[in-house]
Amino acid sequence: MNWEDECYLLSKKKFRENANIIDIFTKKKGKIVGIVYGGNSRKIRNYLQISNKLFVVNNTKNENKIGYLKTELIKPISPIYFDDKQRTCALVSLSSLLNSLMPESQPHKGVYELLEKFIENLEHDNWIILYIYFELNLIKQLGYDTNLNEFSSSKNLNDLEKVTIDGVKYEVPTFLIKEIVPKNLDKYIIKKSLMFTRNIMLNNFFLPNNIQFPRSRVILENYFN
Repeated sequence: MNWEDECYLLSKKKFRENANIIDIFTKKKGKIVGIVYGGNSRKIRNYLQISNKLFVVNNTKNENKIGYLKTELIKPISPIYFDDKQRTCALVSLSSLLNSLMPESQPHKGVYELLEKFIENLEHDNWIILYIYFELNLIKQLGYDTNLNEFSSSKNLNDLEKVTIDGVKYEVPTFLIKEIVPKNLDKYIIKKSLMFTRNIMLNNFFLPNNIQFPRSRVILENYFN
């Protein structure tokens, strides 16, 4: 089975002496695992960086076996932010979340478009607010709707509301209830926002399926202590 597609690199690990096993999120095929021979060579290693956009060609003789991938760089993403620890952590975090939550070989155009849109806007000053909305929309795309628009709030954007969702109590920042994307927020509210989306993901995806929550996501949240 042969195919080609564009994708984002979600993870990689060394396989034998000069190969890598990589997880990618493709536009047409969804999440795919494959082997890249020569992945530890200087040429390929330099662009096999988490979140980089790649062009891949898949070759496999059996649909039930892991395929072999030939890769080319379309667009470097991670090198742009090597000197920015927070943005770099955000890229690793979203890649880890997608790698943990997306089912294999199932296309998901909506999530792919969410990822592309966030990466395009990562350079903006309010990138962390856009990241929070990325997680909230990812949760919805995966089939769980928090229905925050059912709640109302007269408070300002830097306040919190206590709400109950499916019998669980949460503290939700007002800007999420009002569906507003502010230019900036207090660090405390950013932290609370990340705690809210983390708890939603834990309660509905990670804990029920006994999946380990990504460490990179915890690190990102800790930047806003």
